[in-house]
Amino acid sequence: MAQIALVDDDKKLSDLLRDYLEENNHRVFQFFKPTALIKADLNNFDIVILDILMPEMDGFDILREIRKKSSLPVIMLTARGDVYDRIVGLELGADDYMSKPFEPRELLARIEAVLRRAKHEVKPQPVLKYESFTLNLDSMELRVNEKIEPLTSAEFELLKLFCTNPFKVLSRDRIMNEIKNIAWESFDRSVDVLVSRLRKKLHDNPSNPKIIKTVWGEGYMFIARRKDGE
Repeated sequence: MAQIALVDDDKKLSDLLRDYLEENNHRVFQFFKPTALIKADLNNFDIVILDILMPEMDGFDILREIRKKSSLPVIMLTARGDVYDRIVGLELGADDYMSKPFEPRELLARIEAVLRRAKHEVKPQPVLKYESFTLNLDSMELRVNEKIEPLTSAEFELLKLFCTNPFKVLSRDRIMNEIKNIAWESFDRSVDVLVSRLRKKLHDNPSNPKIIKTVWGEGYMFIARRKDGE
């Protein structure tokens, strides 16, 4: 059973989703004002379902606040099907995105897919050490210049894929195929957005990359070398 924070000022829709999700063995905490979530202890939740269009603060601002202190999975909801909104949400660290109207069953499926990815247990492996960062594949902890940079589950899976395939060109199609249980969008920039987010957390300048290099027309190449020479 997951602890779900549902943030939506539409009480009728919120109540409908709460009832459906709780019928499917999840516990739902409703927030009709976004500021109430910001004041809550995020450690009490497994995932946040977050509407974009709300009073006081929009969903993007809330997501920024969440990402300052947590890598908690977030699925964003919007009544607009604007591709721009999708890109902004992904750039800010959303794990998935759904346009209203939608079937509650689809939301349930996406919640469970995101939770499987976030809670997937990996076998203990050594910490990968590079010149400017370290990645613990067991705890999913990224440290850049000794400072912890919280990763979403999608960002962690992408960085792990790069680290385990150094100096190989990874096409966008391969990245989408290798990283399972992510609800990739159909637009071409979905992988680029995820790479851009990861670069920011790695402090990697795309104009002069030291870690992730763009191979124009083909994909991306991980060019950082391990400190242990592997």
